[in-house]
Amino acid sequence: MDEGLSSVNDTNGVDYYLFSFTDLFGVVRSKLVPASAMEDMAKEGAGFAGFAAHLDMTPADPDMFAMPDLERMQRLPWKPALAWIPCDLYMNGEVVNQAPRATLRRVLERADSMGYSVLTGVEPEFFLIDADNRDVREKPCYDQQALLRQYDIIASICDGMQELDWGPYQNDHEDANGQFEMNWDPSDPITTADRHTFFKFMAKSIAEEESTVATFMPKPNPKLTGNGCHVHLSLWDRAGKTNLMTGDGELGLSGLAYNAIGGLLRNARDIALITCPVVNSYKRINAPRTKSGASWSPNTVTYGGNNRTHMIRIPGNNRIEIRLADGASNPYLLQAAVIASALDGIENSTDPGKRLDIDMYAEGHRARGASKLPLNLLDAIRLFEKSRLAKDWFGTELRTALAKLKMQEWNEYMRHFSKWERENALDI
Repeated sequence: MDEGLSSVNDTNGVDYYLFSFTDLFGVVRSKLVPASAMEDMAKEGAGFAGFAAHLDMTPADPDMFAMPDLERMQRLPWKPALAWIPCDLYMNGEVVNQAPRATLRRVLERADSMGYSVLTGVEPEFFLIDADNRDVREKPCYDQQALLRQYDIIASICDGMQELDWGPYQNDHEDANGQFEMNWDPSDPITTADRHTFFKFMAKSIAEEESTVATFMPKPNPKLTGNGCHVHLSLWDRAGKTNLMTGDGELGLSGLAYNAIGGLLRNARDIALITCPVVNSYKRINAPRTKSGASWSPNTVTYGGNNRTHMIRIPGNNRIEIRLADGASNPYLLQAAVIASALDGIENSTDPGKRLDIDMYAEGHRARGASKLPLNLLDAIRLFEKSRLAKDWFGTELRTALAKLKMQEWNEYMRHFSKWERENALDI
């Protein structure tokens, strides 16, 4: 159990437990278990019909059982009589391989077999919708007054993270009107993914109590900066004592770190279905200039130093930042995709090429030969289906299930007729 969680998650006074798992679309599915049934349910698991969630199953499949990871239980700070427990899925006594949390576990087992442990952090951005009609600056980032007008919501979320011993260290108003970001300490990737999942739940719940809506939608406003979810990654020895990213190469990074960057660049297009998983995602990463002057999102597969216009940023000599993912990304699959891509680069000694120290927004035309990210969800699905990385690291079951369900989503989107079509094609 994480140090400090035992007192926070003392079960005295807990009346109900949420047995929860995250499906392929990042939707959190739960059953509410009364304390009187907790002992038996902890042994047997909570039963779910997989077809009823976003998993590639049929109504004829047997029940899945969500087995609680009790050491990672989180007591709800805003509703302390309720505790949330992330679960692992089993069917017929076997792990459900297409489950996102199971996929991340397999990637981490492979990392361990290679002699590495991993430390990651995330920076989830979100909007509070229609919560502040005075938040109208052209450049609202870090605006103190706009931040403090939402003090009750932001402080309540941060208080919750402190109570859960996550180590929150800063909160800010982001680049779009009504947009915020909150940061907490990095950890092992399972813990980071669990906390990322719980953070979204907590932010939405506390916002609802204040009669507003928190959304992690990638691009909720066409004229404003979208919601990113940047990942900070470092690789360590198996014991977690030595940071293997630091070295005597450029900007103080090691050769291993540059191979990891090479892997992330090489596989960026293939993992876009995971990092940017919905139709709306491609309005963020391929966005034109926004009201503030910059979209803060990549559309080209490049890396630079401490330069936020690239897909990968090197903020120091101990880690790298991957700026590709958005707020819709599945917390578990996001971790799996980033780590697998980096380790694939190390396995294959992938050279990332020369660092580009240019402003990609103003001088992107100078990045000759740099790959472009997919333009839409369909392109991302097709790349993922053919991906060597997805087959090798995630397994056929996960790759097939995610591509199939996302293709169904794309087809559903294509059956929708927009106002733009009617305005521009009615007279053809």
